[in-house]
Amino acid sequence: MQKKKLLLLNVISTMLMGLLLLTGCGEKRQTFCLEGTFKGFNQGELYICDINGNFPLDTVAVVKSQFHYEVALEEPTAFIIIFPNFSEVPVYGEKGAKVTIEGDVSHLREIDVDGTEENEILTKYRKKTSQLTPPEVTLSTEQFIKDNPTSPFALYLIRKVFIQSAQPDYKRALELMSLVMQAGQKPNEEQKALMKRIEGLSYLKDGERLPSFSTIDINGEAVKSSDLNAKVNVITVWNTEDFEGQGILRQLQKKQKEAGNKLKVLTICLDADIKKCQKKLEHDSITWTTICDGRLWETPILSRTGLSFIPDNIVTDDKGKIIAHSLNQKDLMDKIDQLLPKQETP
Repeated sequence: MQKKKLLLLNVISTMLMGLLLLTGCGEKRQTFCLEGTFKGFNQGELYICDINGNFPLDTVAVVKSQFHYEVALEEPTAFIIIFPNFSEVPVYGEKGAKVTIEGDVSHLREIDVDGTEENEILTKYRKKTSQLTPPEVTLSTEQFIKDNPTSPFALYLIRKVFIQSAQPDYKRALELMSLVMQAGQKPNEEQKALMKRIEGLSYLKDGERLPSFSTIDINGEAVKSSDLNAKVNVITVWNTEDFEGQGILRQLQKKQKEAGNKLKVLTICLDADIKKCQKKLEHDSITWTTICDGRLWETPILSRTGLSFIPDNIVTDDKGKIIAHSLNQKDLMDKIDQLLPKQETP
């Protein structure tokens, strides 16, 4: 029986690969086509989304180390490929273009992305920074943005390197944002929004107290900043279309089970549809306090606290002092482990 199952799986795998090859990117196809081969990743799934949230998150199968993704585009779009370990590779898509990716999944920063000028420029930057120390990466990224202020990835790099990092530099982020906005003919809404959010981050300073707030949660219950009185408290921003934010929620659930009442979590869901948020909470058995009023970025608690991104977060102690903020998923989990060593958990 086991041999029959293995034979069947091999047949299915071969058929899928045949289909993949048959539906490969044609020269006359008027869509954006992305194909790749990853050494060390024989079978599994990748996730693809655009950096502006205009496309829903797509799941792409990897079969025998190869994958194929094709989508209709009306205008050039910057995409992010997300791997199972949450590593990211940015890719630029254009109508009618074919982009190929090749490399080893154990060295994602050295992966080759070819097919358009934008992707080749970004590949050179990524390979250069793969060998640098964090301070050197910051300097190299600053220079890249100065040299390429109109790059579709300029805002992405500002977020990742100068804001959502273990040591954010909001002053430099503002300077680079000003440069990017001046380089174009007219600042677009995304640029204006990011500039506004970076300015809002001035509220968040490690070592200072969390700004006080009072609001209503998704169940109509009162919520106050003083409720965050556990040894470690985490406020995090997410929505139901955000893969990284939902990954953070899953990890926080695990951490809370381990830490018990030593860890409190407050989440802010930026969904326009409150019922959609409620269904997600029920599906994932999330019982902590969640704020969702359907007002998206106009939700008052955001301007009050300075939370400015999806995902975004603040970590405080039992006195309301900000310990850290705007951490990526790995750094956030590492910070919780640092503050709540496993031997102290119940």
